[in-house]
Amino acid sequence: MMKLETPYTPVTPRPAATLILTRDGTQGMEIFLLQRNLQAKFMAGVFVFPGGVVDPGDADPALTSQCVGLEDDLASRLLGMERNGIAYWNAAIRECFEEAGLLLARDASGELIRLDTPSTQPIGRLRSQLAGGKLGLAELCREHGLRLALDQLAFFGHWITPQDQPRRFDTRFFITQAPSGQEALPDYGETIDHLWIRPAEALERFQRQEFKLATATIKSLELLSKFSRAAEVMQHVRGLRNIPTILPRAAQDRNGRRMLLPDMPAYAEIRRLDPLGRGSASCEIVPGAAVQLSPLVRRITAPNPSFMTGPGTNSYLVGDDDGLALIDPGPDLESHIEALLREAQGRIRWILATHTHMDHSPAARAIQAATGAQLLGMPAPPTERQDQSFVPDRVLAHGERLQIGACTLRVLHTPGHASNHLCYLLEEEKLLFTGDHIMQGSTVVINPPDGDMGAYLASLRDIAEQEDLDWLAPGHGFLMDQPRLRIERLLEHRMAREEKVLQAMRTLGPAPLEDLLGAVYDDVPVNRMAVARRSLLAHLQKLQAERRAAEIDERWCLLD
Repeated sequence: MMKLETPYTPVTPRPAATLILTRDGTQGMEIFLLQRNLQAKFMAGVFVFPGGVVDPGDADPALTSQCVGLEDDLASRLLGMERNGIAYWNAAIRECFEEAGLLLARDASGELIRLDTPSTQPIGRLRSQLAGGKLGLAELCREHGLRLALDQLAFFGHWITPQDQPRRFDTRFFITQAPSGQEALPDYGETIDHLWIRPAEALERFQRQEFKLATATIKSLELLSKFSRAAEVMQHVRGLRNIPTILPRAAQDRNGRRMLLPDMPAYAEIRRLDPLGRGSASCEIVPGAAVQLSPLVRRITAPNPSFMTGPGTNSYLVGDDDGLALIDPGPDLESHIEALLREAQGRIRWILATHTHMDHSPAARAIQAATGAQLLGMPAPPTERQDQSFVPDRVLAHGERLQIGACTLRVLHTPGHASNHLCYLLEEEKLLFTGDHIMQGSTVVINPPDGDMGAYLASLRDIAEQEDLDWLAPGHGFLMDQPRLRIERLLEHRMAREEKVLQAMRTLGPAPLEDLLGAVYDDVPVNRMAVARRSLLAHLQKLQAERRAAEIDERWCLLD
């Protein structure tokens, strides 16, 4: 039974906007940071980009009519909104003026205003009145004949504060080049200090714990550090499409609370297990510990971590009180077998193997002896590194359905990594147990003669065509979402590698495998070259089967 938790509703995030200011310094591009007041209730002492909450007045027609370069329909579409997106752009400009003293606006002639001339200096002194609510931005623009220069901003990112925080913001990040003839300064109220600094230097100072930075700021600086000129950044950002929404998620590991980003391995699983963001789920795979992934699925990981197995081999208990199927019993390790038997409490009736590599099936013998469960799968092929002791009581066929208590497992034959590889689809949860066919954090090794690259790619495409598929439960690592996107990326990676194989043969002409290895896998560390060599042979044999390449006198060459 899954543990019931007390009712909990995350705080609704407030809409906000942030503006990253850039300029070209003597040593490269610089960005502007403000330090928040040390007594602030939110992010005290942290260095941030100018920004704040979107006010109702930011969407006031009296203000939006005084904008130039962007209408609301396009502004909203760029932000992924139906309407009123222009309020975020206006808020970014307003907050920048209030907090940093820079105003991105055009005068009657269409030129960006300066604030260092006798006629414009009074405008600069109005920032405190604007921040204090004594003056509206629409009124300021009307009285001084200004129009907000929305065309100077580019949409850069979208971050939402984690769900477990008492103060939350739904923030759009924008970026611009600082206007000339204006000096950026803090307001000495909400902000107390400032600096222009190169992104890489800011990150170095953060690492040295010289000042504090928020996660969104850190990630923004990491991207910005790749550019040397402000114009280059603007050109890059204006070319971005489909900017993702980033919602960091809180989780627990051995050191306590940890914040996860979407590109981290445990992120999707934490989203599934902790949809309200309490921060109570574990983002660490601990061998022997049972993880309740759903009412029907539990995962126990074997204590066999390595370069090839990641944190260890996952065994899954699937079913209910009427009986459990054990998918991938794992290596023949006493502690792992004991953990599986203890968690199952005598209810294992079926033992299923995805394949018979030595880290996936050898524990089947001991568990079958202890439970009398039926052994299901496909026999081990007669090649090395295969568990020849795995002899199924019944050989499974592609497409057949196994009734496991109240749930159903559909068998999918997926050769490639191994000729006898099977995946199992839990139809009730649209969850596919992938074994080693789709792994997390590493490329699946295709090792001839049993491994077959052509079969592997075809099997991936077959899985992508399954309509009832939402989640992947790999043999190593955490649950993964967006299965079709992940498969698409796997296929792109393999085809990109194949293109390098073809290019190497075009460049070198007929060449032995070892010469091709260095050219094709020039991006792989030396300690992984043995594995790369197997994958290269698999690519070459695929091309050979397609009659696009041939091996003649131990040299590989292209066929016209």
